Amino acid sequence: MIDQPITRRNWMQRTAAGLKAAALTSIFSTDLYGEQPQNRVKHRGSLGQQQRATQRAAPAQSVIHLFMNGGPSQMDLFDPKPELNKRHGESYFDELASEVENPAAAGALMKAPYRFAQHGEAGHWISNVLPHLSTCADDLAVIKSMYTTNLTHEPALFKIHGGQEMPGLPAMGSWVSYGLGTENQNLPAYVVLDDPLGLPVNQTQNWQAGYLPPTFQGTRFRSTGSPVLNLERAFEEPDQVTELERDLIAGLDRIHLENRPGQLQLDARIASYELAARMQLAATDVLDITHETKATLAMYGIGEEPTDSYGRRCLYARRLVERGVRFVQLFINFQIWDNHTELEKGCRTACERTDLPIAGLLKDLKQRGLLDSTLVVWGGEFGRLPIAQLPSDKNVANAGRDHNKNAMITWMAGGGVQGGVTVGATDDLGFAAVENRITVADWHATILHQLGLEYEHLYFERNGLKDRLTGVEEARIISEILTTN
Repeated sequence: MIDQPITRRNWMQRTAAGLKAAALTSIFSTDLYGEQPQNRVKHRGSLGQQQRATQRAAPAQSVIHLFMNGGPSQMDLFDPKPELNKRHGESYFDELASEVENPAAAGALMKAPYRFAQHGEAGHWISNVLPHLSTCADDLAVIKSMYTTNLTHEPALFKIHGGQEMPGLPAMGSWVSYGLGTENQNLPAYVVLDDPLGLPVNQTQNWQAGYLPPTFQGTRFRSTGSPVLNLERAFEEPDQVTELERDLIAGLDRIHLENRPGQLQLDARIASYELAARMQLAATDVLDITHETKATLAMYGIGEEPTDSYGRRCLYARRLVERGVRFVQLFINFQIWDNHTELEKGCRTACERTDLPIAGLLKDLKQRGLLDSTLVVWGGEFGRLPIAQLPSDKNVANAGRDHNKNAMITWMAGGGVQGGVTVGATDDLGFAAVENRITVADWHATILHQLGLEYEHLYFERNGLKDRLTGVEEARIISEILTTN
């Protein structure tokens, strides 16, 4: 019988017993790989181009992106329109027919179903379905004049996350981790907290690394059960044995990698295995909220319906940035803000699930001294139209709003952003941004700027081109909302 050729895999299996014995002698040696594995991971995040992107002191050290799947309605939440209320029921389809995705369901102008009031010293207009966020008004910089380029969910999501209306591009969080690396070697630089009820449109493509090295993609943390699948050890063994095994594997991996330069997938896989080993304790600890006070849990609405699920993720976000994670992204299940019908009920439900947790996050960050260094960003992929979208039975009482790419609402807080500021304006009906118009590229450039990254210099060379998050678009920093430039 011919012996099976010895491969790296079966060699490791055959020598497992020997490793346990060797643990008694040379367990503390690190000469197999020459430098600590955490340093090597950090070096992989420093590929040259991004070093030239950090040219200034950064007011923000991390970002929490509260992504509102589906497209929140600007004129029902932050941008009241008296003229829209006055002209409620008036036909307006002919004026915007080319901007309606579902013409057969288009109705007349529709007023907001909620009441508005001014809040804070700056007098932000906020709807009465956001009572908790209203108490944080003076921390918010509200951008009323942002717009995008597509009124369909899939391309609009690619645009808001990756800068262009196409799949396969790096997400904003991937660009941030590529440019800055991580401050905590035991946790990923880019963490995604998606909803247990389901993935958003475009699913995991929303946090992909695209053409960047795969090690910079977002890492999903589950909010229930084990935070990361397959993270726990298959069986228990002495810590010293585990450490020796990891050291030996790291040395073999290094030799394997040095003989295969330029293999980004291989590099990413090795880095992922190393990070997974370090995350076994860190990831479990960061999602353990049993030691948080009752007052803190109540602040986020944890233990209560309908705020428990989103409140937990908001609290996890605080704990992640507290531990040095650069970019944390929260999604809400599927299209909760996509209120094509039953606007009054649907938008109210979305607010009931998210309003208290988001206000709790802002207040908790602030009282812990973290808001100054954490940029919190809220918004969706587009806005909504001022006309009604009728259900199949044409019942106006159950009408909603169709998609609108010409105006969308977003706000930022903390991280060097000046609270109590409003930027831009829409027309009298809330259909289009008309004053100080803000592009998605401007929005991206501003977020990078607050992290100390200059968007023109944060690039990845591909096919002879320097690809950027902002693409080839002209972009500007939204300086009106910043405490300093």
